[in-house]
Amino acid sequence: MDALQAIKERRSVRKYLDREIPKKILEDLVDCGRLAATARNAQPWEFVVVTDKQKLKQISDITSHGKFIANSAACIAVFGKKDATYFLEDGSAATQNILVASKAHNLGSCWVAGYGKDYAEDIKKILSVPEEYTLVSLISLGYPAEYPSKSKRSLEEVLHWEQF
Repeated sequence: MDALQAIKERRSVRKYLDREIPKKILEDLVDCGRLAATARNAQPWEFVVVTDKQKLKQISDITSHGKFIANSAACIAVFGKKDATYFLEDGSAATQNILVASKAHNLGSCWVAGYGKDYAEDIKKILSVPEEYTLVSLISLGYPAEYPSKSKRSLEEVLHWEQF
């Protein structure tokens, strides 16, 4: 699947088949994340891949909008180094790369907010993340058991030329 098709067809998937994702694919997803745009080439990110069912359940239990993580094949937690000026922007770019790459691998994915959430510190503890990092996002992954088709606003609605 080419990049434009993956971007245009990607949707948030919250229901997954009970099927493991090969380690090579998970590594490729993180590789795509680490190649994201980054301010001043700071690369302030770290990625934790979780496939252990007990940890997936722990994570899902403490999130406010990520209960479906328990039934995913994997979750990638994206962290940013707190002292980096643009860790949130860089981590978000890495997250988007992973979402698009997951579509290219015929996987479903869903971005769950992490930054500023009351459960962020608990996620860090579950995953043994050092203090100098903060949670940017959680990405659930799996082979889709659904194919959501929610519409997006049209190009004409959002595109402005020269001024708003």
